[in-house]
Amino acid sequence: MADTKREIERKYESDDSGLPDLTGVAGVAAVIDKGVAHLDAVYYDTADERLDASSITLRRRTGGSDAGWHLKFPVAPGVRDEIQAPLSDDLPRTLAGLVRSRVRDAELVPVVRLRSDRDVRDLVDAEGRLLAEVSVDAVQAERLTGGGRTAQWTEIEVELADGTDPAFLDKVEKKLRKAGVRPSASASKLKRALTETAPKKKRGGQTGAAEAESEPVTAGDHALAYLRAQLDAIVELDPAVRREVYDSVHKMRVATRRMRSALKSYGKVLDREVTDPIGEELKWLAGELGVDRDQEVLTERLTAAVDELPRALMVGPVRTRLRTWARARSGGSRRRLTNVLDGARYLRLLESLDALVADPPLLKAAGKKPEKVIGKAVRKDLSKVSRLVERAFELEPGQERDLALHEARKKAKRTRYAAESAVPALGDPATALVKSMKSLQNLLGDHQDSVMTREALRELARQAHGAGEPSFTYGLLYGREERRAADDEAGLPGLWKEIKSGTSI
Repeated sequence: MADTKREIERKYESDDSGLPDLTGVAGVAAVIDKGVAHLDAVYYDTADERLDASSITLRRRTGGSDAGWHLKFPVAPGVRDEIQAPLSDDLPRTLAGLVRSRVRDAELVPVVRLRSDRDVRDLVDAEGRLLAEVSVDAVQAERLTGGGRTAQWTEIEVELADGTDPAFLDKVEKKLRKAGVRPSASASKLKRALTETAPKKKRGGQTGAAEAESEPVTAGDHALAYLRAQLDAIVELDPAVRREVYDSVHKMRVATRRMRSALKSYGKVLDREVTDPIGEELKWLAGELGVDRDQEVLTERLTAAVDELPRALMVGPVRTRLRTWARARSGGSRRRLTNVLDGARYLRLLESLDALVADPPLLKAAGKKPEKVIGKAVRKDLSKVSRLVERAFELEPGQERDLALHEARKKAKRTRYAAESAVPALGDPATALVKSMKSLQNLLGDHQDSVMTREALRELARQAHGAGEPSFTYGLLYGREERRAADDEAGLPGLWKEIKSGTSI
């Protein structure tokens, strides 16, 4: 099992004078000496330090009150999520899975050993409640690869206690600064250790961060920048999906769709003979991510509709029937999705995406000005939406129109993503189109949700009838959904007219 905690801390440079007096910090009633802990941590990474490149740390530590395996993901400056697992000789499978999207098939090896003598103080309020833990760490670092260089330093670390207002750290910092203590130049002990123990030939060129991407110039530059952003999102969201972080599955699914849409939209920039197979794999991944998501959205819509009904219109065990139906239609579980992310097919997709952005199959148009090439691609997508929407206007209400509107919704989404990618090159017109396509997508999405909800209500009514239960309430809800869809269709011509008149891309 692994436990997760939110770590909010700040680090400071320190000389050998120890910790300044913190009894004067506002809100602190006492500073309690907790003694000295001896910590011994080995940090793991790939030979090319992929985890460090993403500001992720993985260590096995003995000593102190939280010995074990620790995996830390950055959240914001000074804020990290720490996932802890019990001490063992081998890396726990749970933690190995959380770094797999970055590590892939590379081996995790010991890269740095840090031994620290930690002199700890607790800052407590008048009621004895812990506000923060302050420590003075005397650190000895040893690189375990590349020649075994060493370094040593002393630093002060202030870690906020659970439930304490983060603004308390500002009060502590004010006191430390008055005593001549300054924030550390390194975000973590590992960063400092890697920098100070790096081989000489590597140290001279290090900046402590990846080289900044150059500004996009050509159409190909802009397309690749967008693809890289989506690939980064997929990789970064992988651990969150495994940990069931709220909305992470939806966000990862959107990133896969954005990338797939971009590959289609920029068929004149990137060779589709190469990108189409990758697009099919992205479609597969989006489908796997959506197995439970679509059902969740449908269940939430039905539940909300039931909640809005007066009690007098609730005839029969409607809520029980809805819960039974939702459980039966559940497409999988966390284990199923984790198996997908652990599978060879997913890793092959990630490798293909890496290769795509590293060595893109650029066509002649990739070297042209982005305003012309990207603008043309976006206009082409928009014309497809236009044809589908106007075709739907010609159809009578019913299944055929529903299908046409659903296709228009999918094309509106693709056009929105294309416009998003075009914003850096085309500016305000692309931004306006993103907004317009989002409005259209929302309206058509609500319409499609109504179509799916009515299908679900027919199924629920059949099940209720078969069990000898009243089906009145399902019929009532069906009628409301039918009215909602009609309102969406009635509002579409006005919205579409507004979009056409306001589009200048």
